[in-house]
Amino acid sequence: MALTLTTDERAELERRVRSLKIRAEDARRARVILMLANGDSYSAIETAIPCYRDYINRWRQRFVAQGLDGLRSRHQGQKPTVLTPALEARILAKTQQRPPDGSTHWSTRKLARVLKIHHNHVQTAWSRSGLQPHRFERYMHSDDPDFEPKAADVIGLYLNPPQHAAVFAADEKTAIQALDRLDPVLPLSPGRAERHGFEYFRHGTLSLFAALNTKTGEVLGQTVPRHTSAAFVAFLGDLVASQPRQQEIHVILDNLSTHKTRAVAAFLEAHPRVHLHFTPTYSSWLNQVELWFGRIERDLLTRGIFTSVTDLSRQIRRYIRHYNDVAKPIRWKYSDPTRRITGSTSVSTGH
Repeated sequence: MALTLTTDERAELERRVRSLKIRAEDARRARVILMLANGDSYSAIETAIPCYRDYINRWRQRFVAQGLDGLRSRHQGQKPTVLTPALEARILAKTQQRPPDGSTHWSTRKLARVLKIHHNHVQTAWSRSGLQPHRFERYMHSDDPDFEPKAADVIGLYLNPPQHAAVFAADEKTAIQALDRLDPVLPLSPGRAERHGFEYFRHGTLSLFAALNTKTGEVLGQTVPRHTSAAFVAFLGDLVASQPRQQEIHVILDNLSTHKTRAVAAFLEAHPRVHLHFTPTYSSWLNQVELWFGRIERDLLTRGIFTSVTDLSRQIRRYIRHYNDVAKPIRWKYSDPTRRITGSTSVSTGH
């Protein structure tokens, strides 16, 4: 049987249905009562709303008993939580503790469940404090007892190099793979990144010796089948041959055993104008050529396709040739000149 509405009740229910400011659930209940008053069947209401038969019965009975007041929600919801300084302090303190479920870090929702608050409060507190629990960074601490004098020696060559001398930051990148993709590469297109097939064929590997001229930024590179002391000595010979006769040459290296063999010692004895400077243990970040190795890795090696080791060597030499056309020296400075040099001191670099 259809409900009977007064003029005022119908006007109010129609206002609720049209309103854009009230809760959607209030408008939904008003629409159910209007359809009942218009004589629509339960099936028609279930299809139009949509809703279940129990829902229609519940609000019909409440309207019949209490009128418009019966359409109010019995449960008004939980009082909204305010992100007070005290609550924010609780969030930050809990974030620095390990989650009890054995995971390594918190998510906003996981922490919100433990603290029984909305996850948006966690996100706000993290944003204000610069916390990102899903991220972590690695660092390397040198245990070299002579870290400070060695680091000062290397950085002194960058900031105040000897007059009329050439300074090179040198190192080797070993086991570079000549990878050839078995599937066609799908090129970059609007809205889609370049895509490579998962499978590949490895033709072999080679090593790359590189020396970066700290004054000009130019790189002298040489590819070799294997990383050996003899290959390193040959590379030093090429380095000497590339410079004017009688010019002092200072070469910055890491502590790899290849750099300290008898063959290297014999080369230095035969070439007294060549001086080797070693970075402290676990401090390759002091060697500027590592920045260039990162660049060639991003520009060529990571996504390059090489049909053979010879092709890999050719593409590396071509990259070095074009790089040297626009090479610039690396600007080197302390991020905080007031601090003493320590094993974990940060240094800022840039081109």
